[in-house]
Amino acid sequence: MFGMAARTERIEARIDPESAERIRYASVLEHTSVSGFVVAAAAEKAERVIAEHAYTLVPSNYFDRLLEILDQPVEPMPELAAVARRERELPRFRRT
Repeated sequence: MFGMAARTERIEARIDPESAERIRYASVLEHTSVSGFVVAAAAEKAERVIAEHAYTLVPSNYFDRLLEILDQPVEPMPELAAVARRERELPRFRRT
């Protein structure tokens, strides 16, 4: 996952006694230290959150509809064509 980089960062948190006890118990069950358990759990959660934000899930019929729309003939938009034409005619570099 992250390799064996030097551990130079420190994160602290205040939690309620019940949560602390559950974390201690879970770390015993996993045969790891509380610190190791918390770091692994936080890193795992971080990867899930990052993955959830990296992709957009949509229903499968969304893509069918998207492809259907993309296959339709293009209808020119005169206003957009005029803006594009003006932009092409403008000098690339302006001196002030």
